[in-house]
Amino acid sequence: MQEPRLPMNISTEKRGASENRGAPLYRLLAWLSPSFPTGAFSYSHGLEAAAAAGAVHDRATLQSWIAAIVAQGSGRIDADILCEAYRAAAAGDLGALDVANQRGCAFRASAELALEAGQQGAAFLNTCLAAWPEPFLQKWAGSGDSVCHSAAFGATAARAGIALDDALLGYLQAFAANLMSAGLRLGLIGQTDGQRILAALEPVVAGAAAAAMTRDPADFGAATLAADLASIAHETQYTRLFRS
Repeated sequence: MQEPRLPMNISTEKRGASENRGAPLYRLLAWLSPSFPTGAFSYSHGLEAAAAAGAVHDRATLQSWIAAIVAQGSGRIDADILCEAYRAAAAGDLGALDVANQRGCAFRASAELALEAGQQGAAFLNTCLAAWPEPFLQKWAGSGDSVCHSAAFGATAARAGIALDDALLGYLQAFAANLMSAGLRLGLIGQTDGQRILAALEPVVAGAAAAAMTRDPADFGAATLAADLASIAHETQYTRLFRS
C-alpha cells in the first residue's frame, strides 16, 4: 500500500516539529480524561451529604456550590499547590516538591477529603509513570510518602512540558466537571443542565486559574466552611454512593 504523500508545502521536518508540539497537549488531554484511572468518579467532595441535607437540590444551588469550592475552597488550595509543585519540578528541586506535596496533603478539612486527595494522587502518579516513565518523578515516587493529587499533577505537567496556565485550567475544569457529574448521579440535575452548569462556570474556572498564577504565597488558604462540614457529616452518613 502506497504511503500517503505530504502536501507540497509541508516538509517532513515541519511535520515532526508539529508532532513534538502536540505531545504536551496530548498528555494533558489523556490525563484529564474521565477514563484515566484516578478513581475520581467515586468521590463527591461532601456533595452527597449536602444533597441529603437539602442544601444542594437543583441546578442553581449545585452551580453555586461548585463555584465556591473551585474559587474559594479545595480548588483554590489545589491550584496553589499545583503551581508550587510545577515550579519545583520544572527546576528539578525534589526538596521544594516534597514541601509542596506535604502542604497539599496537610490542608484537608476532613479524613475523607484527605483520602480523596491522596488516593487520586497515588493513582495518578503511578499510572503516569507506568505509561510515561520519567526519572525525576520516579525518584520522587520512590520516597514512599503520601502523594497529593494536585502536587502530582503539577509536577508531572512540568516534566512533560505542559504550560502552567494550561495545566491549571485543565485541572480545575476537570475538578468542576467531576463535581457536576456527582450531582448528576445523585439525581440533582439532568445531563443538559450539567452542561449548562459547566458553561456558566467557565469564567469562574478561568478566573481561579489566572488568580493562582500571581497569588501571594501569604494568601494561601480556603474559606468554604459549609463544604467542609458537609464532608465531615458524610463520614457518618448511613447510606451513600460516594467515598467522600
